[in-house]
Amino acid sequence: MTAPHGRGLLHLAAALDQQAAFDAASYVGPAQLAERGALDFVTLGDTFARPGPDALAVLSRVAPATRRIGLVPTVTTTHTEPFHVQAAVATLDWVSRGRAGWQLDVSTTEGEARLFGRRHAAPADALWREAGEIAEVAARLWDSWEDDAEIRDEATGRFVDRDKLHHVDFRGATFFVKGPSIVPRPPQGHPVRVVDATEGAARRVAARYADVALVRVVGPAQARAVRAELREAAAEFGRDPDTLRVLGSLVVDLGDGERAAEPGHGGGGPRQTAQGPLYRGGPVDLAELIAAWHASEAVDGFHLTPVEPHRDLERLVNGTVALLQHRGLFRTFYPGSTLREHLGLARPANQYAVTGGAS
Repeated sequence: MTAPHGRGLLHLAAALDQQAAFDAASYVGPAQLAERGALDFVTLGDTFARPGPDALAVLSRVAPATRRIGLVPTVTTTHTEPFHVQAAVATLDWVSRGRAGWQLDVSTTEGEARLFGRRHAAPADALWREAGEIAEVAARLWDSWEDDAEIRDEATGRFVDRDKLHHVDFRGATFFVKGPSIVPRPPQGHPVRVVDATEGAARRVAARYADVALVRVVGPAQARAVRAELREAAAEFGRDPDTLRVLGSLVVDLGDGERAAEPGHGGGGPRQTAQGPLYRGGPVDLAELIAAWHASEAVDGFHLTPVEPHRDLERLVNGTVALLQHRGLFRTFYPGSTLREHLGLARPANQYAVTGGAS
């Protein structure tokens, strides 16, 4: 199905973040609601800077209660072992049967560094370079098992074909990983990598490694410029730019009743706030904003963060998404089962199986 204006269908995602919610079960209902709207994925933020549940563990709880929607926790690369990060994300992909993603983030404050006591805080540029190396080694570790490495031959007692396990022998600026992984290759090959590419330090990492780049911008012209920059940089890194999805990030306040967008919102673009670009209005005008930005090739879709998680998510799914579906701009059902399929991304070939990399 193709959108009426000739572009591909929209991609839509929503944040599940809730203040002071420590019970993983409280995230199940909102995720199921987002799934009823056929959204590509939901995200759950995480940071060392404030108390809160582990996002990856919470979405592992959500996984068996959902069937199709993608699950994307934030996993901070700073102060965490790259080997453990990739194994945890791969495990979420197995638990969800191919619906896992991973939003990379870094930790820049000395207070966060003191929680671990291993090293001092570092500049954002250095931390994002490290994050890029971790994205790279994660992909190599996911490929360290070929898809048919498991043989499970009871007669001979052989569980794996050792010729199809590979050492990655990756040396970064701050770590060394030999491999192979302890988790078989994930169902998606590579779980989807998401990067907030708003700031310059993260933008190169997004262009080189991300499947989905999030950008917090206040107008379609700005969004179009950032999208073009990301696609151009992706091409310079040897990637096909069409394998990168660029989503605009908006905080949305849909209120308690239908109303026109406030001045400075709606089709003219959201308003910049300390929390990021904010749309405040009704579901109808939000649908108009989303459709207009997408038609003008400013973005490939949107990542929306509700101000009031339960109220705004319900109005988003039952109002805005329903309108976009009615106009043929967004899917009404999931044609596939994995997050990569939702995003229109191919399952990556195993770099070791294809190139014959030495183990």
